Amino acid sequence: MSEKKKKSPYSNTIHIENRKARFEYEILEKIEAGIELTGCEVKSLRLGHGQLTDVYATNQGDQLFLRGMHIKPYLQGGLWNGTPDRDRRLLLKRAQLDRLIGATSVQGLTVVPLRVYFNERGWAKVEIALCRGKKAHDKRDAIRERDLDREMRREFKVR
Repeated sequence: MSEKKKKSPYSNTIHIENRKARFEYEILEKIEAGIELTGCEVKSLRLGHGQLTDVYATNQGDQLFLRGMHIKPYLQGGLWNGTPDRDRRLLLKRAQLDRLIGATSVQGLTVVPLRVYFNERGWAKVEIALCRGKKAHDKRDAIRERDLDREMRREFKVR
């Protein structure tokens, strides 16, 4: 007999998503990373009180940090609430860190977070992407494709 595993209520739930990143950047590679948070920050993220707009990863020494991520202070946190806009360390394996740091410094690519979610074990995870900035004409093409897709969906909905 197979036993059913109890799923965590937080398994793979997206709490914060950076939708603008897919428009602004050409995504080359996606990587799942852990993030170093305090207890109040985790509780605030579980409530969906975080923001990923204009967030990017930067290297300081031999580590990657998320810069510009805003996590609203937890209401019942009191003294234990940290600074909402502090730099947060990404938890990656050494080989992944070396590859990402090398790509950002040598090839001129950017590391951008796409979403923050909780995995089946309840750990906060960040999906980061190695990206290249889009040119203006690429953005116009994306807008044109999005408008055509919207028109087609309208046509099928009417019929």
